[in-house]
Amino acid sequence: MKKLLAIFALVGAFVINTNAQDATATDSAAAATPTEAVTEAPAEAVAEEPAEEQTFHQALKQKFIEGDVTYTWPILICLILGLAVAIERIITLNMATTNTKKLLSQVEDALAKGGIEAAKEVCRNTRGPVASIFTQGLLRAPEGIEMVEKSVVSYGGVEMGKLEKGLIWVSLFISLGPMLGFFGTVVGMVQAFDAIEAAGDISPSVVAGGMKVALITTVGGLIVGMVLQILYNYLVSKIDGLVNNMEDASITLIDILSKHKLSK
Repeated sequence: MKKLLAIFALVGAFVINTNAQDATATDSAAAATPTEAVTEAPAEAVAEEPAEEQTFHQALKQKFIEGDVTYTWPILICLILGLAVAIERIITLNMATTNTKKLLSQVEDALAKGGIEAAKEVCRNTRGPVASIFTQGLLRAPEGIEMVEKSVVSYGGVEMGKLEKGLIWVSLFISLGPMLGFFGTVVGMVQAFDAIEAAGDISPSVVAGGMKVALITTVGGLIVGMVLQILYNYLVSKIDGLVNNMEDASITLIDILSKHKLSK
């Protein structure tokens, strides 16, 4: 997970540097253009110049800068960190998925041929929480079926906690992203009213800057919340499926042990 977070941090730093350079270049170009040259330019020449179409990436960066980087950067950081945690959890949960039917069949065959030790070896060579629970249950098999049940239930809770690790951070960024967006909204409205007070006028040009900040930050915060909420629901659904498989497989393991009469 640390490597994944570091990768996302580097990507975020690269995007920050790119946006900062674009903003500086835009300001420098505006300052280097003489007002007289613009005024004296023939109207025909201006009309003949085709308008350059912006790519999606360029338009996105422009809106990011227009939304005031002071308020858009925290929103972007929430998105980057939230995606990092969510993607790490998705990878981990997919790796934890086990074909329980195949594992149960292998364990039963091992019990029939080599006893408890052979079944333990099968579980140790299988990845996933179900195999770990089976290993703990088989370790307690000589002590009786009741001890196997207690061991499976106890270690099942431990494995469930491992599966749910990191969800609290995704939930935090789901709440924090829109909150930061609404904070930018309030700041933008305050800027708009300050401009009205300073100009003594309510013309659109006076309030446009503050309103733009308010709307862009709101959109950014809502996007962060929606994207992370979809990933969060997927993670919860994935965890529920894994837990159900763990419980069902554990019950089947106890039945297999009772069938082979390997416990006292």
